[in-house]
Amino acid sequence: CLLQIGTGPRIGVGVTKIFRYHSLLVDLSGTLHIENEVTNGAVEALERLKSTGINVRFLTNTTKESKNYLYERLTKCGFSVKKEDIFTSLTVSRQYIEHHHLNPLLLLEEAALEDFKGLQCSGDMNAVVVGLAPSKFDYESMNNAFRVLMNGAELIAIHKGRYFSRGDGLALGPGPFVSALEYATGKSASVMGKPEKQFFMSALEGLNCEPHETIMIGDDVRDDVEGALLAGFKAILVRTGKFRPGDENRSSVPPTAICDNFAAAVEYILNN
Repeated sequence: CLLQIGTGPRIGVGVTKIFRYHSLLVDLSGTLHIENEVTNGAVEALERLKSTGINVRFLTNTTKESKNYLYERLTKCGFSVKKEDIFTSLTVSRQYIEHHHLNPLLLLEEAALEDFKGLQCSGDMNAVVVGLAPSKFDYESMNNAFRVLMNGAELIAIHKGRYFSRGDGLALGPGPFVSALEYATGKSASVMGKPEKQFFMSALEGLNCEPHETIMIGDDVRDDVEGALLAGFKAILVRTGKFRPGDENRSSVPPTAICDNFAAAVEYILNN
């Protein structure tokens, strides 16, 4: 399905470029930036892409920081984005909690708790919510979560990422800690973020397009790329962030393309 975008780049005189994709979903950490460092050429590439008229939304599993914090980080890094175009697994998790009238124990960092203001989180808890919370992954905190779960609470994983990239190298994600609680309690976690199909679909609301008209760019071959592909999207794997040689062969379905970084992925889109 080819989509003509009238505001796109022009080739020759009076010829409008035809784009295959209606919308683009972009991962944040590891793809656009690593902590406060922007990946090479990402700011300029995003502006170039936006100038074509393609819809751009940001889809992130980041759970250490609230949406406001993410927005401020992106702005300080030089990106021009709209806060409403940032879709986080924290937001989806809150919606799930409210819909099911849960009273959760939150294993989250302080910077992420802003997205859960107003929730009842005391007394008899019937859910345990686990995000990336290094300061909470000590024995006593995990044991407390274990006891709440053994008393009948539901286990909710904001996502189950195995690891992520930060300034000093790779670091454990929340997935191993969620798996520890699953193993100890015999419960299976309800997963909110990538690679769940519904999380990808939520980003298309209001765009009037289908998954096959949308492409995802990310550094995580499982959560970003395989998740998007299995949901019917196209997906580009970038060799930044958590990418490791051989990742391109670790998806059950091959990536649409493999590019050195976000800027190269934008070049691929504009040339296809």
